[in-house]
Amino acid sequence: MDDETAPQKGTVTQRAIERIKAMIGEGRLEPGQRLPTERDLAAQLGMSRSSMREAIRALTVLGVLEARHGSGIYVTQLEAGDLLETFGVVADLSRGPRLVELLEIRRILESTATALAAARITADQLAEVERHLAAMNATDDPEEILAHDLAFHREIAVAAGNETMAAILEGLSSRTFRARVWRGYQEEGAFARTRREHAAIHRALAARDPEAARTAAAAHVGEVEEWLRAQLGP
Repeated sequence: MDDETAPQKGTVTQRAIERIKAMIGEGRLEPGQRLPTERDLAAQLGMSRSSMREAIRALTVLGVLEARHGSGIYVTQLEAGDLLETFGVVADLSRGPRLVELLEIRRILESTATALAAARITADQLAEVERHLAAMNATDDPEEILAHDLAFHREIAVAAGNETMAAILEGLSSRTFRARVWRGYQEEGAFARTRREHAAIHRALAARDPEAARTAAAAHVGEVEEWLRAQLGP
């Protein structure tokens, strides 16, 4: 039996997590590198194997480490998309006021990303944005609109040229929530309004006008915020 008592377990495991993260942050473990065995790593850090096992499991869930069958545990490539996947879980599970808070964050980040995209977007990326806009305008099927809406905003986030911001926005863009929004818009006959908002974003990108792009994106997400507040009631 380990010398750690149950109440201490979480604290000791957290210390093990921090020690492994420090090894990665200091360059002693590089992306793609295989970890020492659980036994060796525990001895090296002066911790129990059970705490080390739990720390490795937690860091695997977070996308920092990956288990390769028959080969061992490796540091991932530490891509932003892998490390920030938990944002998607938060967005999918949030309800009520917490979801409004996430939309506020998305409004801030998406308006910034869209402004950056207006300055950096390539002709090919702009063509993709336009393709998804046209597809949204060509149907009233909420599922089809949803797919192109997600792709429309994803292309813009990528065009901004900041992988970390794009990964956060991808996580905040809960497909479950957006499906609910599009169904609600269909019931309210609000498709025309949101199509105008998407068109305004596209025009600003085509004009290479960062401030117009920022304003259009903020207004678009702001409309979703107001819709959700109305759904929640007073």
